[in-house]
Parts: sequence; C-alpha cells; structure tokens
Amino acid sequence: MNPITLHSAEGCSVTMISDIFVDHYMPHANGEFVKIYLYLLRSMHNTGTQISLSMLADVFSCPENDIRRALNYWEDAGVLSLSYKEDKISSILFLPLEAPRKKTAPAPVRERAAERPEAEAKPKRALLSPKDILRRKQDNAEIAQLLFVCEQYLGRTLSPSEIERLLYYYDELHFPVDLVEYLVEYCVSKGSTSIHYIEKVAQEWHKNGINTVEMAKKETTTWHRNYFVIMRAFGIRGRNPVDSEIAFMNKWMKEYDFTLEIIQEACSRTVTKTGKQSFEYADGILASWKEHNVHHLDDIRRLDSMHKAKQEARASRSADRPASANRFNNFEQRDYDWNQLEKQLLNQ
Repeated sequence: MNPITLHSAEGCSVTMISDIFVDHYMPHANGEFVKIYLYLLRSMHNTGTQISLSMLADVFSCPENDIRRALNYWEDAGVLSLSYKEDKISSILFLPLEAPRKKTAPAPVRERAAERPEAEAKPKRALLSPKDILRRKQDNAEIAQLLFVCEQYLGRTLSPSEIERLLYYYDELHFPVDLVEYLVEYCVSKGSTSIHYIEKVAQEWHKNGINTVEMAKKETTTWHRNYFVIMRAFGIRGRNPVDSEIAFMNKWMKEYDFTLEIIQEACSRTVTKTGKQSFEYADGILASWKEHNVHHLDDIRRLDSMHKAKQEARASRSADRPASANRFNNFEQRDYDWNQLEKQLLNQ
C-alpha cells in the first residue's frame, strides 16, 4: 500500500466546510467527487489516519481510476494540490478557497490516462519558421539526423508543419531522439504515415509516462497482445483489429479498468446471446457491469444469481395468479341459437 499524507495550508482544529466551497464549487461538481473531497477533509483532521488510493476505492466501492479522476478534478478546480513520489501520489494539500471572479463552473473533468506531474498539462507547441528549422538542423546534428531518418521511414520530404510536430516531441514532450525515431517507425509498421496518427500515439505515450524506447516497446507489445486475446474471445482470428474495435477495447481496459478475464466473459456472453461478434453489444454488457461496481468474476456471478432469483420470483407470482384473473376469462360468454342463425342466413 502506498500511503498518502494530507496537509492543509489553513490551520483548522475541527472539520469544517467552507461556504465558498458550498456556494461556488460543490454545485457544479459530480456528486461522487464531492463525497471523496469531504471524506479527505474529514480524514485530514482524524489523527493517525492513513489513506491510499486502494483504501479510498474500497470505501467508495469504485475503481482506483475513479478516485484519481476526482483528485484531478479538484486539482484543476484549484481546491487541492497533488504531490508525487516515484510516479505515485504522495501527499494532498488543501488550498485556501477563493470565490471565482466569474460565475462559471470549474473546468470539466477530463480522462487522464496517467496521473503524473509531467502529464498534468499538455505543453503548448512552439511555432517554428522555415529559418528556425534550418537553424535547428545546422546547430544540432542530432536533430538533423532525426529528421533525415524520419523522412526515410515516411518515404517523403517532411513539410514544415511535420518538422514542427516532430521537434515538439523532442523539445516539449522531452522524447529522446531514439524514441522519436521509434515512434515514427512504429506508426509506419502499423500502416499509417499520417502525422496526425503519429501525434495521437505520441500524446498517449506522454500521458503514460513513456520516455524510453524500452518502455514504448513494452507498452505496444502488451496492448497488442491484449487486443488479440480479446479478439480470440470473440472467435476472431487471422486479422488485425480495426480502429473502431481498438477504440472499444481501449475503453474497456483503460476507462472501465476491467481485467482481461471480465472482458473475455462479456465477449463470450455476446457471442452466445447474439450469435455474432458485436463489440457494441459487449460494450453494453461491460457498461452495465461497471455501473454495478463489478471488479471480479465473483461479482458477475453474484449479479447472475440476483437476476435468476428475480426471474423465479416473477414466474412464481404468475403461476400463483388465479385463473379468474385472466382477462379473457372475465369476458362474458354469449349463448347463440345456431339453428336460428342458420335460418337467417338462408333467408338473406
């Protein structure tokens, strides 16, 4: 367990909630985020209490990623300040609250794949002129070599905007030269020479704290292997996943934070229920499981048992209902003189 210490910039001997928080911050926040903030506030004044992300996740019966999102939300809103040690949250500082100058909601919560100081804000890209680019190539042989290698991988002369983006990875994201080269090589091996796709992968690596070729290879190998495990659970073999399928699988593994076992179970149930490989149907199953706080296969079995019990109770109530309750039995039966009816028809 990684303990997290709490500090406050304001002395306080009792647990109090600022009127500023209630008036300006609480109305716009997710209710779960408010609960987590109040719990942290109470824990700070409870002497001897130690907390951790796993402990908070147990208290609120949610994934640790939900706790991280709450902490990031309050940090973005200027309520908390997070400190890190070895890429893990080590302390939380409660900041003095000030009423916003404009009556606007705090910045909306955003999904962040990694909770590290270097990933907190996306660096702004510097605009480079052709003269700036030429000067960089002349002054730095490493950059000149980098751009040459990238041109060989992409099979074309780089445009100024493409050079600007590659230098952005080097200057602002602090990717070493060999990592930028591997980035381009990896994207080309995936069948894409689009600078927009390269940009997307670079930002994802940056968010995940990847700063060496070894880390990038481990990341791409792990995720690539997981994709094919999920594909096999659908019975799909002999082809690579398409972008829409990758988007679903990333959602299940990153946003929902499900294990491969749980995802495979959803895929198996999808094929059994629908007879086809439907990522949309599996996503519906997994979304429901996330809503019901599923973390293990035992949780799924528990939900199955509850569902079965409800069905049996419903069937039992139907069986016990008296026959007279049937709306068709309540219909008043009529007696007809069939001989008279036959005469009337013959005389027509």
